[in-house]
Amino acid sequence: MARSAASQAAGRGVPLLGIGQVLARLQPEFPELTPSKLRFLEEQGLVTPARTPSGYRKFAPGDVERIGFVLAMQRDHYLPLKVIRTHLEAIDAGETPALPGAAPAAQVTRAPRFRRDELARAAGAPPSLLDEAVSAGLLPAADDYGDDALEVMQALAMLRAVGIEPRHLRGVRFAAERDAALIERAIAPARRNDPAGRARSMERALDLGRQLETIHGSILRSALTKPTR
Repeated sequence: MARSAASQAAGRGVPLLGIGQVLARLQPEFPELTPSKLRFLEEQGLVTPARTPSGYRKFAPGDVERIGFVLAMQRDHYLPLKVIRTHLEAIDAGETPALPGAAPAAQVTRAPRFRRDELARAAGAPPSLLDEAVSAGLLPAADDYGDDALEVMQALAMLRAVGIEPRHLRGVRFAAERDAALIERAIAPARRNDPAGRARSMERALDLGRQLETIHGSILRSALTKPTR
């Protein structure tokens, strides 16, 4: 996963991949990946493809793995690119840093995905709980899920044990949607139509979302620890 993977691979005679080949390999798992997104990741220093004399980008297998890692960390752990970049820079330097919200770097290549039955089983919950979570809008209807969905299912299983069902949490979803609308309005003036601008806006939105999570958690803890009469 070294940053100069393409140059090193070219020096060893390893075949390099064009943008179209990279998309073909990664888009089945990351359908949002586009040529513009690849260029944006390069601009942000997350991957450094080789260049042909004509200026075309060429990617080594290590570059493809690196891009998949970045996209998985964004999708499954909502990590900002600057955190992922710092983590990868440490790996490039020969370190094995722990990634916030994930396993140690030496153990992480691609975040696991769960089919519907696997997700319920991993969370120690019946499949019906997943159906109820989807019905309440707490999880999307999908064929497979990531670590974030597993955490939600585990939380829902614990809440059900004390009588709190997914249907009781619709207010949580409504509050989150209101927060998302608030953030959308806040960043709307800075939005741009180009892909790089949209990606930066998304990074900013996720960062603001984390700030709201901090405030919400603080208020909830304060309410729970408030002395009762």
